[in-house]
Order: sequence, then structure tokens, then C-alpha cells
Amino acid sequence: MAVATTKNESQEIILQGIWKDNPIFRQVLGICSTLAVTNLVLNTIVMCTALTFTTTLSSLTISLMRNSTPRRIRMMVQTLVIAFYVILVDIFLKAYWPEMSTSLGPYVGLIITNCIIMGRCEAYAGKYPAIPSAIDGFFMGVGYSCILLIISIIRELIGMGSILGIPMPFFSSHWDKWIIMVMPPGAFFTLALVIWMFRTFQKDEEDDKK
Repeated sequence: MAVATTKNESQEIILQGIWKDNPIFRQVLGICSTLAVTNLVLNTIVMCTALTFTTTLSSLTISLMRNSTPRRIRMMVQTLVIAFYVILVDIFLKAYWPEMSTSLGPYVGLIITNCIIMGRCEAYAGKYPAIPSAIDGFFMGVGYSCILLIISIIRELIGMGSILGIPMPFFSSHWDKWIIMVMPPGAFFTLALVIWMFRTFQKDEEDDKK
């Protein structure tokens, strides 16, 4: 991919992150957090914010350092950079939102080894300038966030009859709550359905272009 210096190239990066090369339904990356934190919408929003923050700044930093980082130690440098930003997020949550930090448990720390962040640092930020890399990292995070939010809304709504803890009409009073939806099997079923749905849409788009 060419260095993104024009509006069209920037738009292509955005489209790649959100749709064409979405990290969840196209690359099937970051599945650990997808399955673990999507039982509640609020947990999902916090995780998505943390990952997007980390992906954006890690890509920016790695890009700025790309010409001065020896290739043989690049993976260690990338891991250290990612860990730095994840630690900032972890400290912030423990200081200002300890309940959420406890709720998310170890999954904030596991962002360090998230394949989405490592993949973008290696595939894009290590080769291209800072601004395109930051855009790429941000919109890969946005693409990840969109899918996680869809999954979490479905799971919380069907499993608990609420969204963000707010009871929803019909679901809170007349719906027989499917508790399995807020348990691990519900995450697998919902993720599979979402991936199937979006891949079907993409296949239809590709068929229309032929």
C-alpha cells in the first residue's frame, strides 16, 4: 500500500479498518476479548476505548521509531511500546474506576498481546509514516469496537433485558431472559452469527462488482 498522503488514500485506510479488513469478521483477531467482555455493553465500551487508544498511540510511536529500531529487536520494542500504553490505561482504571478495573480483570493487561495491535505495528506502522499509521491504528480499533458493541448489545439485551443497565421496553417485562447469552456459550453463538452475517454482506458486494 502506498504512503497515505492524499484524501483518497486516507479514506481507503479508514475503509480497510472498518469494513474491508475488519480485525474481527475478516481477520478473526482479538477473539479473546471479544468473547470475554461482551456480556455487558459498559464493559465493552471501556475495553474498546482502551484498545483503540493503545492501537492508535502504539502505531504512531512505532512509526516514529521505525528508522532507528534495529530489525532484529523490533518485536521486543513493539511489545514494550504497547505495554507502556496498556499500563497507562490500567493505572487510570485502578485509580479512577476501580469497580470497572475489577470487572474487566486481567483482560486489560492482555491487550499487550492482542493480535490486532501487534499485527498493525508489524504490518503497517513499521513501514509507513506517523500520520497514516495513527489513522490505520485508530480505525482498526474502531472496526474492532463496532463489532464488539453489536455483540454486546445483542447479548445484554437478550440475556438481561437491558442496555447499559437500563431496562428496555418489552425485553425487561415480557421477554423470558436467555441467561445463556451472558455466559461463554452465548458469546460463541453471537460471534459466529455476526461473522456469518457480515461476511455474507461482503460476499454479496464482491459478487455485485464482478
